[in-house]
Amino acid sequence: MPLKANKQETALYQLKVTLRGLKPPVWRRILITGNTKLNRLHDILQIAMGWTNSHLHMFTIGKIHYSRPHPDDEIELENEMRFNLDKFQFREKDKFLYEYDFGDSWEHEILIEKILTPDPQARYPFCLDGKRACPPEDVGGIGGYENFLEAIMDPLNPEHEETLVWAGEDFQPEFFDKDKVNKRLNMFFR
Repeated sequence: MPLKANKQETALYQLKVTLRGLKPPVWRRILITGNTKLNRLHDILQIAMGWTNSHLHMFTIGKIHYSRPHPDDEIELENEMRFNLDKFQFREKDKFLYEYDFGDSWEHEILIEKILTPDPQARYPFCLDGKRACPPEDVGGIGGYENFLEAIMDPLNPEHEETLVWAGEDFQPEFFDKDKVNKRLNMFFR
């Protein structure tokens, strides 16, 4: 189902999503409507960042954690399906966290850059911009990604060939294709 602006909507959020701990940073700038529930924001972030939705995730807004509750959860979580962005009454420059893959611990800082009025003719979500490719799944977190980059950039590295085969020889750490992201967002949110 598309996320289209409607008359009851109060906000269009311009978010800057930055993967913490990497230099130079990996980031995305997206537009998303205020009626978007957190579970859908998770889906949007997976597409925008380039993840494959293969691991657990959690949002932290204030001191409260939001995710898909499970009886085995060790921490108290609110059900992300019950909360849309407008419910939090965000202001410009507010921040919250999105963590993906608790083993690799990919933390994303989400900054509310702007709060705008939705264009009723536009389709949301929409990726405005971004920089750099997202690290491959299961690379081992920040340290593993740094080792991965060293291996693929240095043909003399003993792990060079094996790492390229594992990641796919077409992996380009500096490349980001916002058109591809927007095509996927349009397909997913039709």
